Amino acid sequence: MSHTTIDEADTDQDFRRYLAARATSVTGSLVATVALPVLVYQLTGSPGWTSAIAVAEALPYLLFGLIAGAVADRADRRALMLIADFGGAALLATIPAAWAFGVLTAPHVLVVGFCVQTLFVIFDSANFGALPTLVGKQRLTAAYSKVYAATTLAELAIPPLTGLLVAIVSPAPLIAVNVVTALASGLLVRSIVRPLSTPKDAAERRTTTSILADIRAGLAFLARHRVVRALTFVGTTHSVASGAYVAMLVPWADRVLGVPPSGDWRIAVLFSGWGIGGLLASRIVPRLSGRYGGARLALGALPVSLLCGCAVLLSTNWIAAALSATAWGAAYSTVVINSITYRQQISPDELQSRINTTCRMLSWGIGMPTGAALAGAVAMSGAGPRTGIAAGVLVLLIGVIAAWCSPLRKQPRP
Repeated sequence: MSHTTIDEADTDQDFRRYLAARATSVTGSLVATVALPVLVYQLTGSPGWTSAIAVAEALPYLLFGLIAGAVADRADRRALMLIADFGGAALLATIPAAWAFGVLTAPHVLVVGFCVQTLFVIFDSANFGALPTLVGKQRLTAAYSKVYAATTLAELAIPPLTGLLVAIVSPAPLIAVNVVTALASGLLVRSIVRPLSTPKDAAERRTTTSILADIRAGLAFLARHRVVRALTFVGTTHSVASGAYVAMLVPWADRVLGVPPSGDWRIAVLFSGWGIGGLLASRIVPRLSGRYGGARLALGALPVSLLCGCAVLLSTNWIAAALSATAWGAAYSTVVINSITYRQQISPDELQSRINTTCRMLSWGIGMPTGAALAGAVAMSGAGPRTGIAAGVLVLLIGVIAAWCSPLRKQPRP
């Protein structure tokens, strides 16, 4: 494992290539995050179909997370990341191509979204172990902060820019941007010289253990560690709320706030809220975590997130909605950053991919599609998109109560 310091990493070409690959990949993914729901809504005019794209993009983590984590701990992580990047580019290219020939349909978009996110699960599981191997585990927090800051800046700039472009042109051609960024990410990962995995340890696991045994080892760690277990559960309820919000954002803006999905610049402002909130969170989380610790920070941030979600529900003006969404994004990102860095700091090197992929599968993989499906079902019943978001916020309330009744409350400060 490399023991490159972060000062050295600033000028280290391999770290810069890795950082550029992550920022580039996230930039393209954010374009698709904005464009695909708008595209499906334009094709169907249905909140149910719009929520379906959120379900299709979140479901692969639930289906394949356990296997992907085990494979990433025993395979060449660089190869897995390249397969994901280049394969995703090929799949995404079919959307603008079908649109150009006038044969694009909502099911086509859903299938591509599902397949691309399946490849992302493979990439993400490999990436969980790649960064600690590249920079050294002791310096992981500082390195991850740099990566998160770069991707958060993209989250701040890309959604509103994409929202403006969607207001001018059809969202289908914009997917070509994601194709280019996926190819660029793959080339950057391929250019990293230092290894992104430990071949000796991986080879030993391939010869001494099975995939099922590796999966059981990761699950056993999660079952033993009470704090990680509690953070994973409340993270699931948190993801349900965010899944409901993401699924209903476009129809909610249209039907409640009077902001149509195309031809109106205000949709860009609404999309940018969580990016701004995420940037704020990246600035404050290191200090808050150092002062209060991961467990206590989660206990404080979860109720704040709940209150911000309620503020979004009560908003009837687009300005108030944008401000509330920004605050919600900050609280949400605080919970997410805190949970991820805590897990990576305590996870054994040989279990990095399995533990973190499993926890993300249980929280984001279950929470996001459940929240999107719940919101879509509520909205389709005639209650409307606002009530769909409210259903997700209600699940978050359950998570806040559970967190304050869990071992998180008994954890000491650092």
